[in-house]
Parts: sequence; structure tokens; C-alpha cells
Amino acid sequence: MSPADRVDAPLAGVQVVEIAGIGPGPFAGMMLADMGADVIRVDRPGGDPATDTYHGVLKRSRRSIAVDLRTPEGVAVVLRLAAQSDALFEGFRPGVAERLGIGPDTCLRHNPTLVYGRMTGWGQHGPLADRAGHDINYIALSGALHAIGRRGEAPVPPLNLVGDFGGGGMLLAFGLVCGILKSRAIGTGSVVDAAMIDGTAALLAMFHGMLGAGTFPTDRGTGVLDTGAPFYDVFETRDGRWVSIGAIEPRFYAELCDCLDLSHLARTEVSDRDRWPEIKTEIATAIRRCSRDELDQLFHGSDACYAPVLDLREVAHHPHSTARESYLDIQGDLHAAPAPRFDGHPPTQPTPARIAGQDTESILADAGFEPAEIDALLDHGAVATPTRT
Repeated sequence: MSPADRVDAPLAGVQVVEIAGIGPGPFAGMMLADMGADVIRVDRPGGDPATDTYHGVLKRSRRSIAVDLRTPEGVAVVLRLAAQSDALFEGFRPGVAERLGIGPDTCLRHNPTLVYGRMTGWGQHGPLADRAGHDINYIALSGALHAIGRRGEAPVPPLNLVGDFGGGGMLLAFGLVCGILKSRAIGTGSVVDAAMIDGTAALLAMFHGMLGAGTFPTDRGTGVLDTGAPFYDVFETRDGRWVSIGAIEPRFYAELCDCLDLSHLARTEVSDRDRWPEIKTEIATAIRRCSRDELDQLFHGSDACYAPVLDLREVAHHPHSTARESYLDIQGDLHAAPAPRFDGHPPTQPTPARIAGQDTESILADAGFEPAEIDALLDHGAVATPTRT
């Protein structure tokens, strides 16, 4: 996997150093690598057994060098890589990178045009900046979690899609690319503070607007988009599976009514929120008469905004996914194809995750280390390969 293989990709020619972490950091690295950047993952010697079993997809398409950051020689290796790169990012708590000797001030002294990315939950300052936390905490404090769930029930965490990946890793990747564009335009590096609590707040932009307009419900599960409406919800089928309905606009709702042969009341009184529970019960009853496969056929070709609720084992086999080649099988693992597409095609073909330190010697050689220097680093344990840890 060489940058030379990606000459037509959007980020071809961009080199990024990723200090290995968990969750949102690897996701940002995956996004950048998917777009053709040469992302060098700095792993700890031996890797991280706690995440290696389930981070394989997140770690795809980049090279790995194993470095012991507890040694001055290991720190010097990272600084030398940073001096030759467009960006570096880490996911430590505030102050940890500084204590290791690879903080932004040090890295920027070695490379004044470097973009230094910092991935945290709470950000680099504020009363909670040095506190532990996870996705559920960040989306709780941002207001997102409160809004997700059914009426009269507890909030429902939406996996860790909103904080870790949407509000975290994606925000970091976007910030790094913006920083690189700025650096190339004016020759000045920058520090990107990508905090999940900030990213989650940004994702709530439309709902902040609705709140200001007085159209966002104060109680979860009572609005149009949060399962309050009869035309925007999931429903169980006769065979115990689930389907989704999102027929918000009147013409789409009319098609829903036609497909399910709903009553005159359901067709004419849907604007009356007091009738929503009654109409939802009618829709649920109509759907429960059918199996999911029968509903697929019933709604085929319609604009009723219908889709079956697929589990992760089914998604790659849906006709729409196969037509778009949306999923890939890479050594037995399900991968989503790189997105977005350019000129109708994914920008790169993902490659399997590398073992920690698998590319240590070649990365050092590319960075200008002499063979004797590489041997010395290996002998002293500052860097490692899978066979020399």
C-alpha cells in the first residue's frame, strides 16, 4: 500500500501521522486514508489487544510503525515523521502529549506548517477537560441524548454514532483537511481542537433552529422526527421483523395511505396531533398483517418513504447496496466502501489493517533513516516490528 498507488485520489500527496488510539481517532484516520492520504499509524509495540480484535475495519488502508513513546529515541522518531508530514493527530487527554514530548508546540517547532489535531470528548479547556468520559456523556451534556427516545421512556443512546464518529472522528478529519488547505495557502500550521461535545452540538444545528422557532418539542417522542408522528416511525411485521416509514410530505403520506388502504380518518385527520396515536395504531395494525417480504413487494416502486430495517448481516445483500457496490468483503470482514464518491466511484480500494509495526522499517527508510540508525532503534526497543518487540 503505497501513496503512489493513489495518484488520482482527492488527498493523494498528503501525509498524516496518526498516534494510535480508540474509536474516533482511528475513524478519522480511516476517512483520510480512504480519500488517498498516506496515513502512518504510530502503534505501541505489540499493538493494543483491547482494540485489535474489533478495530480492524477502522484501521484499514494505512501503514503501521510501532514506537515506544516512553523512550527519547521513540519520541525523536515521531518528531522526525511530523517534520515531514502535513498533519499529525492524537487522542490523549489534555496535557498527555506534552508530557510525552510530542505536544503541538514541540511538533510545530519541528514543522511550522504542520496541522496538529487533538481528538477529545470535552475539549482542551473547560471544567471537564481533564475528566474521563465516553460518547454517552458527551451527547448527554450537548442535549442530543435527551431528544432521542420514545414518549414517556428513557433516552436511548444511538450506539456511539453521534459523539464518537459523527461529532468526533468526522469533525477531526474535516478540521485536519481545512487546516491543511490553510497551511498550503499561507504557510502557517495550526492546532485543531476537535471535541466531541462541540461536534455533537454542530450536528444539532437544525434542531437548534427548530427550538428557536418554537417547533421543537420539549418532550421526547412527541414530534415529527422522534417517533411521535404516525408517519415517521418503525413498525413490527407479522414475522417479527421491522420496517421504517418516513412519509412526512403530504404526497408521500397519500401514497402510504394508498399502499396500506388506510381509512378516511387516517387520510384526512393526520394534521390533528391529538389523533396521531389512533392513526399510528391503524398503520401498525395494517403493517402487522404482512411479512417484511410482502411489504417489500407492496411498497416496491412507491414514494411512500418505506425501507426494511436491515441488520448488519443483511445490508450488503440488498439490491440497492449490491447495485452501488456499497459494501466490500476484505478478508472476511464487512467494510463499507469509501465515501463520498468522486466521479461516481469510491476514491480508493481499501486494504486490510496492518499488524502493529508491520511497516516499521520501510517507514523509517522512507523518512531518511539510515540502515544503521534503524538497527540501533530496533536494538534499543525504541521501535519494533512484529518479530522484534
